Amino acid sequence: MTQHFLKNKILPVTQKFLKIKTRDGGRAARGFCRRHGLLTLSVAAVLTGCTLGFMLRGTKLSTQAKIYFSFPGELLMRMLKMLILPLITSSLMSGLSSMESRACCRMGVLTVTYYLWTTFMAVVVGIVLVLIIKPGVGTTMESNRLGAGPVMTSADALLDLIRNMVPSNLIEATFQQYKTDLIPILKVAARTAPPSFLYAVPDEEEGDAPRGRTVLLELTPPPEVTYRTSPGSSQQMNVLGIVIFSATMGLLLGRMGERGSPLINVCQCINECVMKIINAAVWYFPFGIVFLVAGKILDMQDPSTLGLKLGWYGVTVLAGLFVHGLVLLPGFYFLLTRQNPFRYIRGLLQAMVIALATSSSSATLPITMKCLLENCRVDRQIARFVLPVGATINMDGTALYEAVAAIFIAQVNDYELDFGQLVTISITATAASIGAAGIPQAGLVTMVIVLTSVGLPPDDITLIVAIDWILDRFRTMINVLGDALAAGIIAHLCRKDFPLSGAANANANRKLMLT
Repeated sequence: MTQHFLKNKILPVTQKFLKIKTRDGGRAARGFCRRHGLLTLSVAAVLTGCTLGFMLRGTKLSTQAKIYFSFPGELLMRMLKMLILPLITSSLMSGLSSMESRACCRMGVLTVTYYLWTTFMAVVVGIVLVLIIKPGVGTTMESNRLGAGPVMTSADALLDLIRNMVPSNLIEATFQQYKTDLIPILKVAARTAPPSFLYAVPDEEEGDAPRGRTVLLELTPPPEVTYRTSPGSSQQMNVLGIVIFSATMGLLLGRMGERGSPLINVCQCINECVMKIINAAVWYFPFGIVFLVAGKILDMQDPSTLGLKLGWYGVTVLAGLFVHGLVLLPGFYFLLTRQNPFRYIRGLLQAMVIALATSSSSATLPITMKCLLENCRVDRQIARFVLPVGATINMDGTALYEAVAAIFIAQVNDYELDFGQLVTISITATAASIGAAGIPQAGLVTMVIVLTSVGLPPDDITLIVAIDWILDRFRTMINVLGDALAAGIIAHLCRKDFPLSGAANANANRKLMLT
């Protein structure tokens, strides 16, 4: 009886165990390639681009040859930028239209509060590190100062930010945004006394008699140059205005009931089509990344010179980004969700590689959305709201960089900053990063606001321009990481407000991304 029991019960279990044990090899390799093949290709593309760029630096390519060489990378950037507008509008309209007003309000308050908090903490980290390392002390550098030029005040920058929140023309907002122009005005001083004359006789002799000329000089003070503000524009998409308009439309469409359902269905169809385009376009990214990275390396200055002059400055910025991106942000995620942040970050590696290559958080937005829906299983409604808003106002890396750069410039000029000025830098860097566009090297534009707030010369921005393109790529990675972690945190805090946040929504996301 016992032998019969062992024969019928234990042997099948043993056979099933042996079947499981032999299920590896080709199927496991195919599964790994299917899950991580694109990420592996993207990382290999970055390394190949760096190698190719440094190898070609000795060939002394002409400017036109560099343009031709970088053409595949240019196509990659144009492809990503093409998807920004339809993705933002369709995501916000379709996502917010299906939310209740109370849940939407709670999610909006939590999102904005979290973004402001993390940005301020990034500034604090940057200030602490630059005061400890002191990269500008004892550094002698020359800036290309061209004299006193027009400098936008903090008030004008704040007003421009508010104006861009309410664009006067929605069509223009798709390709340009409002920017105050400063027009110079020459003010000639009124004469209060007769002009002064100076007579000079050259010391020349011809024969026995001296010869000379009378030189008449009118000594008048130079004209005073003042500047007046005038409405202007810059050729950049007004993402902030588009986000606010799309969010408002989505909320109102949700309240219209059946009358708004046709437009909601259109937005949902557009959103699904954009995601399908992204799934097809991502396979071009490794090829474009090679030439995009190599082209940037061909354009940079001598690395040895940059290392001698700006080495400690670069180390300070990178250390701050490391502390904020790999310590503080994961720490916030763990404290608020009680989940492993690095397992979550592992699903975002593809978006971070694209951010490193493109140096644009807005251009990386389609890939970040894909990673959240497919790998991190974040609720579609939350991802459609948190990511576009984050790509517009959440610039942790930019805020940290601006704080470090401002204090570095002060140290180079032997300018002592008191506690009040440090507080001013922290506030203005936080506010300026909100108004920074999600494009390459946008932090240099808003840097002027931070410098002028504490009386530092804005022309000294030229001290850090040479190394900015390298640091810009790493701070873009932190910006993208902060947006994605915020989506996971908001999804956890608002999980009771969204009934599809469980397994049903995860299956819907997976079905959407695989079709």
